[in-house]
Amino acid sequence: MPILLFLLDTSASMNQRTYLGTTYLDVAKGAVEVFMKLRARDPASRGDRYMLVTFDDPPYGVKAGWKENHATFMCELKNLQASGLTTLGHALRTAFDLLNLNRLVSGIDNYGQGRNPFYLEPAVIITITDGNKLTHSSGVPDELHLPLHSPLVGSELTKEPFRWDQRLFALVLRLPGATRPDNEQLGSVPTDDSAITQMCEVTGGRSYCVRTQRMLNQCLESLVQKVQSVKVSCHKLIYVRPNPKTGVPIGHWPIPESFWPDQNTPTLPPRAAHPVVRFSCVDCEPMVIDKLPFDKYELEPSPLTQFILERKSPHSCWQVFVSSSMKQNDLGQPFGYLKASTTLTCVNLFVMPYNYPVLLPLLDDLFKVHKLKPNVKWRQAFEIYLKTMPPYYLMPLKKALRMMGAPNLIAENMDCGLSYSVISYLKKLSQQAKLESDRLIVSVGKKAPQEIAIKVKNQSSSPSLSHYCDFKHLLQGISGEGPLRLADLKEFSGFQIALLNKDVKPQAYRNAFDIPRRNLLDHLTRMRSNLLQRFQKRIRGQDEDSLHSVPVAQMGNYQEYLKMMPSPLRELDPDQPKRLHTFGNPFKQDKKGMMIDEADEFVTGPQNKKRGTSGDLSSGVAVKRRRSMSPLLRRSQTPPGSNNHAGAGNSPAGVQGQQNALKAIPQHRGCLSFSLSDYEPIVRLLQQVKGPVDVQKYVIQHAIKEAVRYKTLAPFSLLNTLGNESIKIFNFDF
Repeated sequence: MPILLFLLDTSASMNQRTYLGTTYLDVAKGAVEVFMKLRARDPASRGDRYMLVTFDDPPYGVKAGWKENHATFMCELKNLQASGLTTLGHALRTAFDLLNLNRLVSGIDNYGQGRNPFYLEPAVIITITDGNKLTHSSGVPDELHLPLHSPLVGSELTKEPFRWDQRLFALVLRLPGATRPDNEQLGSVPTDDSAITQMCEVTGGRSYCVRTQRMLNQCLESLVQKVQSVKVSCHKLIYVRPNPKTGVPIGHWPIPESFWPDQNTPTLPPRAAHPVVRFSCVDCEPMVIDKLPFDKYELEPSPLTQFILERKSPHSCWQVFVSSSMKQNDLGQPFGYLKASTTLTCVNLFVMPYNYPVLLPLLDDLFKVHKLKPNVKWRQAFEIYLKTMPPYYLMPLKKALRMMGAPNLIAENMDCGLSYSVISYLKKLSQQAKLESDRLIVSVGKKAPQEIAIKVKNQSSSPSLSHYCDFKHLLQGISGEGPLRLADLKEFSGFQIALLNKDVKPQAYRNAFDIPRRNLLDHLTRMRSNLLQRFQKRIRGQDEDSLHSVPVAQMGNYQEYLKMMPSPLRELDPDQPKRLHTFGNPFKQDKKGMMIDEADEFVTGPQNKKRGTSGDLSSGVAVKRRRSMSPLLRRSQTPPGSNNHAGAGNSPAGVQGQQNALKAIPQHRGCLSFSLSDYEPIVRLLQQVKGPVDVQKYVIQHAIKEAVRYKTLAPFSLLNTLGNESIKIFNFDF
């Protein structure tokens, strides 16, 4: 299950544009997608795991880790933005810690028990950066510094922050921004000369200097072919082939440690990330016996493999050693040999039991001469061999003898050679790593908290600008204020400038790339005002217009405004009831002491449940109405300008003059008003009974009665439409 970790440079310099019209960050995102498509062609890619790490401060730099799926990975990749510093060293340390944390939980490194190439977790770290200067909060370093001290538990057991099956590759984008390069190189992509190149070579990878889009695609195809391999010697790799049936590598014998494990040693010495394997150029005969398992690995093409193949001696081998693997501090005993293949196409590394030239003849005599019934001499020779063999070879040797049919040659009481304190520490280390892994998984995907204040840095190392006379005179002439007082400009370390408005994001103005382009002019104006008005009591972080700029959704949020106000003083008379504020609604009152309008309530008297006919005026009362059915309290349903005169032919001659007075009166906006047309049926009935009547006099009398009866001012809007003269006839002053 290869792990493909993409480390993307998200510094502000990745916003520069290329000749393609896209930014460096867009090119990096596209490169990741192309790599995933090329990798998907291999059927073995079904078990791949993708991770995404950026240059953000840990742990916020991990965008996709162990628990995130493919959809989350792609979503985080598309949402990346370029801002901040080029902290390559800390970002690499975060990437390695993310990979090594799972190794501590599973115990795959097998500290103090030999190195098993078949127990591997191959990881390829692909870094995509622009190769510019490295920047840090403390300055601009000239070289890449990878922090050796990590907060990760168990990191002291390995000298380097990486492991032997983790390789680093770097795609350094050097695409021009003006014109497309004419002389595009064909063939191999050159190595870049940036600070990350040396780090790539140490881990067994390399860097690529990418100048065109075509070169980028060529690099991605090369990286797809370098997914699975393990490094065991300086600058050279061995290929660990998986089992074709299970898809998982299998093996039997470890590579020896570079120290002898002692039960009296309370701690383990730190091991190097890559085992250094030495070889002897003395020709030896390759040894092998029936049924004894051995491991076979293929070496990567190198000058060493080329030299061995040019000798054209496939029937001879060179023995390999690990220094200090025995009790004596010497070269140690051989644990395998290098041998060219029979077809002279590659060189293989055969890993055998430790000191196999002594063990293999003993086992051959056991099966062929003694027939699994060894004598005393053979047992003594075998016990001497076991004492010179590292203790961690006992378990694989027991397993191999069991497969060969001799299960009882090694006693069960023989231990692994580690002290009790070391074994307890390794178990405790696994438990602590599990807790740290759970904590890291929870923190993945969270955003960095915003600053609540502006930190004030101590500038005591360099003199302040206020100590220069020319600056003081210049500033005094610009601002027109009095001379500067050094006591007011005293600088303190550890202080923070508080923000009155918490919604305002503080700006330290340290990096111009942090300011969006559309806000550059506004920030320039604010910085100028802060410089010229620096002697006031407060520092203005906003101009006057922005202070009054409130979103529409927050304009009526008076409750939030009340929370920000200082608490009011206490009342002089505590027995006096508290007064409620009436902001927003001037009619807001307490329901307990609220006056109830009778006209707005439901009718509570007896009601006629039968519905009367439309022609009978006195058939009954409407069911459960909110308003009185008086003409003055009912809106007109007759459209303005229309006359509905039923039976106009039977009306007297004087009715025509009165009907001209029944004109629809327009309703005033914002008030409850009525027109004279509401009284048309009643007036017509009175004219038929009593003859011509004064319509205005009747309406005014009826309006006054309705107003007194229902205690409402609604009918008075009709009196206003008749004019002041009609009102004065009845001596009513409104």
